[in-house]
Amino acid sequence: MTRSLRLPPLVVETREIEPVDDLLVLTDPRNPLAWLRRGEGIVGSGRPVMQMGGRGAPPMSIPLAEIWREITADARVSDPLELPGTGLVGFGALGFDPTSTTRPYLVVPSTITGVHAGRAWTTTIRREGQTDDESAAPSPEPYGPHWSATLGPGLLLPDAYQQAVRAGIEAIVAGEVEKVVLARDLIGTIPAGADLRRLVRALATNYPDTWTFAVDGLIGASPETLITVDHGTVTARVLAGTTPRGADADEDAAAAHALEASRKDLDEHRFAVTSVVEALAPLTRDLVAPDEPHLLELPNLWHLATDVSGRLSNGASALDLVRVLHPTAAVAGTPTDAALEVIRRLEPFDRGRYAGPVGWIDARGDGEWAIALRCAQIGAEQQRQFAMYSDTIPVVAHAGAGIVAASDPETELLETRVKFRPIVDALA
Repeated sequence: MTRSLRLPPLVVETREIEPVDDLLVLTDPRNPLAWLRRGEGIVGSGRPVMQMGGRGAPPMSIPLAEIWREITADARVSDPLELPGTGLVGFGALGFDPTSTTRPYLVVPSTITGVHAGRAWTTTIRREGQTDDESAAPSPEPYGPHWSATLGPGLLLPDAYQQAVRAGIEAIVAGEVEKVVLARDLIGTIPAGADLRRLVRALATNYPDTWTFAVDGLIGASPETLITVDHGTVTARVLAGTTPRGADADEDAAAAHALEASRKDLDEHRFAVTSVVEALAPLTRDLVAPDEPHLLELPNLWHLATDVSGRLSNGASALDLVRVLHPTAAVAGTPTDAALEVIRRLEPFDRGRYAGPVGWIDARGDGEWAIALRCAQIGAEQQRQFAMYSDTIPVVAHAGAGIVAASDPETELLETRVKFRPIVDALA
């Protein structure tokens, strides 16, 4: 999209409404558009006013951040609330690998409904000259029947994954990389016509402290913030280093202590933090990163976590930061380019959007973006073998582990099983 297309500018109006108990009933059951956390967030509905990229689309010749600047430059926005998620907002999902056939995707729905800090709103978005009737407020739609997925082994079986881990360790010992993140996959189907909001709801209910997202069939609950920009303040949470929770209080405390003391996990975490700080430095000021990580407690895992903060500079936006941050060492490895080459060599699939950025951006350039983890792609293009079945829709899920010189293949396989649990349980 460029100015030469001379599309009419967007007209955006946000107005406050009565509190909303369940945002998900306002989005499409077959293709939900949502960004939720702790009962708050935004959902999209209605016909897209603007949509670009996605699975099977041609490569973009202009960076997504530049396209968004063009879209917002002419937009007429009335936003008296100025809360996170009000005004003109685009929902996006990007592929993990720049060479992937899954292109960056960005959509602006005709209606956005949101809740933040006890206040609720509706935003209507239309092209200049379009009647208000074409962007009418959404009506709640009751949830459809419960459903479950059928999942099984993917292209990288457990034994083959351990072989890939050994090959990754060999690449590290050979000096090719310092760290590489290797993933494996599960594939399956869900019933055609399934109400996908049920999957979103299950993840949001069971993992309220994560970012629960649904964008173009990519549905998940990520614990890892890639970047948040709020009125120019930049924050990023780095997660690297993981262990399962214990079965009781004593075992759980021992697991947490072992993670804090693990040289392997601390090294993996240090690589990830360094990559984020180096990427953010040119576009920010007053950047701060603690010397030591803290423990992040999730229902099924302990993570080592570091919160990085700073201020935007040089007129950058959240999408500019996404571009320079991704892929981080936490999901690719170190050095990044070399790690990507190892991943392409050892993983027998295209990750698609798994471990790629997912989130939203507004007209100010603010936004929230997470790394698409603990997720599944519904209707994944790479699962064409399921196209013959008219009563099912394909689904693919991935989980990975960071490999360093001290890694143990069996332990890394166990880590992927633990990371699969949130999305597998929700699909079941």
